[in-house]
Order: sequence, then structure tokens, then C-alpha cells
Amino acid sequence: MTGQANPFESLQSQIDEAAAYLDVEDDVLERLKHPERVLETNLTIERDDGSLERFKAFRSQFNGDRGPYKGGIRYHPEVNRDEVKALSGWMVYKCATVDIPYGGGKGGIVIDPKEYSEAELERVTRAFAKELRPMVGEDRDIPAPDVNTGQREMNWIKDTYETLENTTEPGVVTGKNLASGGSEGRVEATGRSTVIAAREAFDYLGKDLEGATVAVQGYGNAGWIAAKLIDEMGATVVAASDSSGGIYNPDGFDPVTAKQHKNETGSIVGYEESEEEITNEDVLTMDVDLLIPAALENAIDADLAEEVDADVISEAANGPLTPQADEILAEGDAFVIPDILANAGGVTVSYFEWVQNRQRFYWDEQKVNEELEEHIVDAFDALIETIEENDLENPRTAAYVVAIERVANAFEEAGSFP
Repeated sequence: MTGQANPFESLQSQIDEAAAYLDVEDDVLERLKHPERVLETNLTIERDDGSLERFKAFRSQFNGDRGPYKGGIRYHPEVNRDEVKALSGWMVYKCATVDIPYGGGKGGIVIDPKEYSEAELERVTRAFAKELRPMVGEDRDIPAPDVNTGQREMNWIKDTYETLENTTEPGVVTGKNLASGGSEGRVEATGRSTVIAAREAFDYLGKDLEGATVAVQGYGNAGWIAAKLIDEMGATVVAASDSSGGIYNPDGFDPVTAKQHKNETGSIVGYEESEEEITNEDVLTMDVDLLIPAALENAIDADLAEEVDADVISEAANGPLTPQADEILAEGDAFVIPDILANAGGVTVSYFEWVQNRQRFYWDEQKVNEELEEHIVDAFDALIETIEENDLENPRTAAYVVAIERVANAFEEAGSFP
């Protein structure tokens, strides 16, 4: 089904697609298609049994024209250089789409965290933090959680950095727990923006969210929270999946108890309210009003795109469609809310966390959610305005038009050095 498209080439093709609608010189565009620097490093730690093991790790800093580099760190056995470069580029344009003053970065360690103890993961994380130390800082590059990382890993990175620098700098990472300087609302932020964007799309298309059917591919943090929040808005979640398989109930099921089942058993499969066990492909091609892809990139390729039957797709994952799939869906009836808008809640609330860390003044959850809502709604309105002004069929192209123009303007206003 997936995995064949090179994500870095996908990013570059998305930029090229948008360039046709922009008054940006080719040499400037070329600069905006490549990372400024990429760290590739080898981490060696002692295992619990006393043996040594080496792990390859990366950090890409794609573009800093609008502010410090910003982006997550993922732990996954398939992490590679081109993936990290692509994800760092998507972060640049995601931040620009929702108009927050960051550039883009991304990191990753080639590791399957399920195969290691908590103590070993802490040693790997602290080893990576030591390597990142010259690159990161609250005015330089601000890591955050991503696939298979969370508050725990961010706390370790923060502590390692502060210990080595002999300082207190909570803004060096975001996605921390509250006791370490995290923000209210951060855990739900990516899922929340995914459903806010979906709600706005339904309104724009004149569709009713109440009673709308929803399928969620990927039941990690973003996916299950999106399911919970869209259920609270009155929609009906009828299907969901994780890496083990999927579940289906045409009458809907409770997303919260489904998550509890996954926590207890390690998989959503076998959940008692499920009437039928299905595959990930079944979830992605189901006839529903709203599809939320919330797993890894390239989940839908050209072949699968021919079978996708959702009216609206809100991308909680990064790059879930290959460029070929995107082209097929743009020519059809599906309205695709691109990842750089739909899942931008995570980086937006990370920005709020960073602001609070800098000020040493913290907001309540209501304020965080209100500010997030404003950013996502404003970004969606700018997207629709660009679609209508340029007579565009593909919302992703419109998002890149908005984002690239903002980044290019920042570069041109600053001038070129040297």
C-alpha cells in the first residue's frame, strides 16, 4: 500500500505545484526547497546487560527565515535522512500557514522503542540531547514530541540541556509535562486542530457535521483525540484502526472506551463495541463523510486513492497522501484539508508553550484553546480566500501558496547574507 514515495521529493513537488501561482523568483524558490543543514550522528549507549549499541540519529534545520527552527523528534526503525528533511520542510510551511514566528526543523533516531527498557531509552535520549546541544536553544531550535516520543523524552532533553549549560531554560523544548513548564491543552492540540479544520470545511461546503460518519486511521494521540472531539461535536465515529488492524460499527462507538481498550491490550482490535474487524485499507477507503488519516506519511498512494470514498479528509498525520494520490483526489469530489493546516495545532500550542516559558507566565486551558481556535480558523479563511482568488482545485496547493509567500517575503525583507 505505502512507503514507496520519497517524502523529500513529495515536499519539493508540492512547492513546485504552488510556485505556478506565486510571484517568487526561481532562485529564491530553489533555496526554499532544501534544508539549511542536517546533522547526522551516531549515538552509542550501554544496554542494561552491559553491551554497547549504536543508533543513527538526525536533526534537520530546514529554514529559519521566520524564526527559530521548530519541530519534533521521532523514534522509529524506518527513520531516514530524506524523511527527516521532508518533515523539517513541512514544518516550515506549517508554521507559516498558521502564521506563527518559527522556521522548521525535525529530528529522529533509528530505533524501535518497544525493544528497549525505559532506562535504555533515557540513555539514548540524553545521548541525542548531548549531540543536539550546540544546535538547540529557545532562540535557535526548539524540539518537540513526534512519533513514539512524548512528555517524558522532552523532560529528559530539557534536563540534559539545562545540566550541561548550567542554566534554567524551559523553552528549549516544548511538549513537556506541566511540572516541567508544559502548557495546558498541548496533549489535545493536534487532534483539536484536525477537527476544528474539519468543522470549518463542513461549514464551507454546506454540510452538517451533526450525525456525519467518521473513520480514523491511526489511533495514537492525534487520532484518538480527534475521534473523541469530533464525537463531542455530534459526528459518529464508525471505524478506526491502528498498526494491528481496524474496527467497524455502522452505528458508531465510543472513542474513549475504544482508547481504554487499546491502552489495556495494546491494540484497538478486539474492542467490544466493534461489529467487524477490518484492515487499515478498509478504513482509508470507507464510504464516510470524514476521513482522518492520523498515522505515518504515504498512507494513501495512487492505487488506494482511486478507492477513497470520503467527502472530506482532514490530515492529522504528516504527508499521508503521496503527490500522485493528492492529484487523483483533487480531481475528484473529496475536499482535502492539508496537513500543514489540519494538524498544525501541535506546533501552534507548542508556540504558546514557548511564549509562556519565555514570560514565566502560564495560561489556563480555556485561553489556550481559544487562541488555538482563532489561529486555525484564520488560517482556514486564508486558505479559502486563496483557493477562490486563484481558482484552485487543490486546497494543499493553496496552503503552500499562502505559506511560501510568507517565507519568501521574510527572506526578501531581511536581504541575503553574505
